Amino acid sequence: MAVPQKPAFNRPPGSGGNFRPGGRPNFRGRFPQKEAEHRINHHIRVPQVRLVGDNVEGGIYPTQEALKIAQAQELDLVEISPQGDPPVCKVIDYNKFLYDKKKKEKEIKAKSKATEIKEIRFTPNTDDHDFDFKAKHAEGFLKDGNKVKAYVQFKGRAIQFQDRGQLLLLKFAERLAEFGTLENMPKLEGRRMLAMIAPKSAKKK
Repeated sequence: MAVPQKPAFNRPPGSGGNFRPGGRPNFRGRFPQKEAEHRINHHIRVPQVRLVGDNVEGGIYPTQEALKIAQAQELDLVEISPQGDPPVCKVIDYNKFLYDKKKKEKEIKAKSKATEIKEIRFTPNTDDHDFDFKAKHAEGFLKDGNKVKAYVQFKGRAIQFQDRGQLLLLKFAERLAEFGTLENMPKLEGRRMLAMIAPKSAKKK
């Protein structure tokens, strides 16, 4: 028995991977409309649009005329505001438009990434060399936008040196004042004295 054949995909008129002069693919053939983020070119079915873009005279045009203007510049007609009356369309390079959009989204995501908390550990008897070494590490953490949790660990009878631990943490916060702000006074939790230092939002240049 013959196996039923799948119906051929009917491409819209003008599609089929056409290339414009210079070898840039025509988006009408490159993206099925259901995959595109915006209605573009022949997928814009309204009778007229408000046209914007560089090197075009803004105004309301019949959609076919607006499409011809875009094609004359070897660009795409992209619907950027479908809620408009009539919808707003822009003459742009859609490929470049998508690239710039994704690049901007990545930048926003990178800036809004969750702040990490980096821990710096001291003892009541931390010497100056170790203090300076850890302060430089904390400075780098703050510059990267991370918080620093500094704490003094008390072991055994060292718990009696709480004052020494508090002074050490305050000295540490003062050392990092250019890059971070002490969120709270050092406080004892169990056998640890903690202080949280947050990065300054306005970094000096």
